Amino acid sequence: MSDDLSTAIVTLDKDATPGIVERRLASGEDALDILEDCRRGMTIVGNKFQEGEYYLAELILAAELFKEAVALLDPHLAGVQGSAPSGKIVLATMRGDIHDLGKNILATLLRVHAFEVHDLGVNVEPELLLEKVREVEPQLVGFSSLITASFESMKEAIGLLQDAGLRSDIKILLGGGVTSPELRNYLGADFQTLDAAAGVNFCVEAVGSVSHDG
Repeated sequence: MSDDLSTAIVTLDKDATPGIVERRLASGEDALDILEDCRRGMTIVGNKFQEGEYYLAELILAAELFKEAVALLDPHLAGVQGSAPSGKIVLATMRGDIHDLGKNILATLLRVHAFEVHDLGVNVEPELLLEKVREVEPQLVGFSSLITASFESMKEAIGLLQDAGLRSDIKILLGGGVTSPELRNYLGADFQTLDAAAGVNFCVEAVGSVSHDG
């Protein structure tokens, strides 16, 4: 059953999760369908964390299970990607926050959609983000946040992009449990979501509109 994989991740079953992935791959199942079950499991884990049922330790373990599953899926996902990237995005969890669960899920899903993903990691300084944007010239920048301590560094980073004359060329999206439409307005971002799949849809549409305009 497909639900077995989601359940294994939600119950933090480190022994069962890789075996289920390998078994389903061996049976010829589409890697994208398997990845979707992993994502569904991580969404449930994220909800449990937000509701206080799971704590940071459970979140970290679930993230490790997800990464292990993605490592097994990656060679099979590569086959569905185009040779040329459909777009470029820089992702970061900014200074003050070290959570990367949602960011990692988004990065994986975007790579499946043939995006060139530049993931700066966690606790990122605004100046480093500006430097990376200048280097790779992405169409999108994504910020992930699970605690409010990163709000000001996100604001600072967007300010640096504006001062450098780069902001108008970039769509900025926010994700993570503490983000909201109010935060989007405060930061002057273009999009905010709690759902990685919605974030992917925004990125695909944004790059499509840029290509069309160009």
